[in-house]
Amino acid sequence: MHRLAVFASGNGSNFEAIVRACEEGTLCAEVVLMVCDKPGAGVVERAARHGVATFVFSPKEYGSKADYEREIVARLDAAGVELVCLAGYMRIVGDVLLGAYAGRMINIHPSLLPAFRGAHAIEQAFEYGVKVFGVTIHYVDAELDGGRIIAQRAFPYEGHDIGELESKIHAVEHPLYVETIGKLLKEKDKK
Repeated sequence: MHRLAVFASGNGSNFEAIVRACEEGTLCAEVVLMVCDKPGAGVVERAARHGVATFVFSPKEYGSKADYEREIVARLDAAGVELVCLAGYMRIVGDVLLGAYAGRMINIHPSLLPAFRGAHAIEQAFEYGVKVFGVTIHYVDAELDGGRIIAQRAFPYEGHDIGELESKIHAVEHPLYVETIGKLLKEKDKK
């Protein structure tokens, strides 16, 4: 059974999709740790409901990014994590975490990268007036939303409601993330 960690900063709908896929046997894996940088985030409650161990921290309580990342790495290592899945984690990953988990850390992003990088991709694409939206899963590296692309899925949308658009993006994100994690784990098994 593969051991996953999911990092999130918000509501945790992608976290929920991954955990459920593990529980249902769609993924031959277990989420052994959820990492969150916002103590009041909805994902913390979701993790508790599923019995997933958590590391919830406030970055301001640490002297530096390297300090809290060292603690994260220690917890990931202690839990035997094989793959780190960022799912709405709103922090730029630093050198400590990248050094420890390079090639074993992926992210989901709500645009067709390389277009619309950063935290406000949906709003930027919507305001720009694009007619094809999408989701990208990529490896995490030192460049913001710049790592090698693993999977993308596009869909047309010409509506005028950003809330509806966000719902459509989530409807694409959840299955694509689970499928992609499954493929990566199968590739790992072949090695």
